[in-house]
Amino acid sequence: MTIEIFENALIVREDAIHHGWVAVSDGRIAEIGEGRAPERGHDLAGDYLMPGLVELHTDHIESHALPRPRVNWHTLAAVVAYDAQIAASGITTVFDSLRVGSDPDSGMTGPGPVALADAVATARAEGLLRAEHRTHLRCEVCAADALTATEAFLAKHPVHLMSLMDHTPGDRQFRDISKWKIYFGGKGGLSEPELQTLITTRKAFQAENHDRHRAALVNIARDRSIVIASHDDTTLEHVAEARRDGIAIAEFPTTVEAARASHEAGMDVMMGAPNVVRGGSHSGNVAAEALARDGLLDILSSDYVPASLLMGAFELHRLIEGYSLARAIRLVSRQPALAAGLPDRGAIELGLRADLIHVHKVGELPVVRSVWRDGKRVS
Repeated sequence: MTIEIFENALIVREDAIHHGWVAVSDGRIAEIGEGRAPERGHDLAGDYLMPGLVELHTDHIESHALPRPRVNWHTLAAVVAYDAQIAASGITTVFDSLRVGSDPDSGMTGPGPVALADAVATARAEGLLRAEHRTHLRCEVCAADALTATEAFLAKHPVHLMSLMDHTPGDRQFRDISKWKIYFGGKGGLSEPELQTLITTRKAFQAENHDRHRAALVNIARDRSIVIASHDDTTLEHVAEARRDGIAIAEFPTTVEAARASHEAGMDVMMGAPNVVRGGSHSGNVAAEALARDGLLDILSSDYVPASLLMGAFELHRLIEGYSLARAIRLVSRQPALAAGLPDRGAIELGLRADLIHVHKVGELPVVRSVWRDGKRVS
């Protein structure tokens, strides 16, 4: 039996940080000690040893597959590059966020969710992946093909997390239609008359599809024991709907009211780490830091910048008096793991997976130096 020692490190546990060492055997954490290690091993020179990060929502894979509008990159090459960036950010378990539900007016193309999942499966079979990849299917509920696209995906690939999204102008994230116009007008280069036509079309899709599609998607997830997240809840009515549907994760609530009601209902409230790093939401919604100060933040997600996950945790520790680093790291490790039904990871505790990261600080910036998954060096 081979035992590896990680020594001279600041060990970030669930509730505290201490200087000491960790022994790993057969991919699991075998011993944890304080002070000097019983024998020499990987010397972290006083840097942090943290649990590998668990990322529940990142659509960054799509930007690798579609690096410019209408420029489709080789899917396997895109997946390998994306995976390398994920691992280098300290993420050892990632839920690749793949969107179903077509948006023909967005001006964006791409290989589609099945093609990307195919490429991930190929990379896994060829031993090319550094992180463990799971699937988060982001379902645009009001899209005409939301159900057929979901069923087509499930016929070929497993899904481990499903989110229910509605980006209709005038609702949820885009309750302020002027923000929807800025976002989609800039993204698609549409004129005001074109935007007005699109608003009418989107509202018609919502009226026709929302209720029946959402009910069907919830049933699909329940039948397959898939964890469900609700996206961009804004009002108490949205939260009540989420409670009725058995939602486990409140993903990016846009108001304090929705976040508080979700938290009190037992849902895990997830916010974007870029929101923390930038000092607020780029869409003008509630700040993640404000929710953390009120004890309403349970999980951070890197969303569109993988490196923001670790940065966001360190920022919360720096910005909020009394908010310990151990507590902040739980937001990006143990708590997302438990929310996703993965109790075997996300913490440096006896018997758990040896998913570990060596983190060095340069000023206020945390820098990932090395990454191990199941006790094996991957980055």
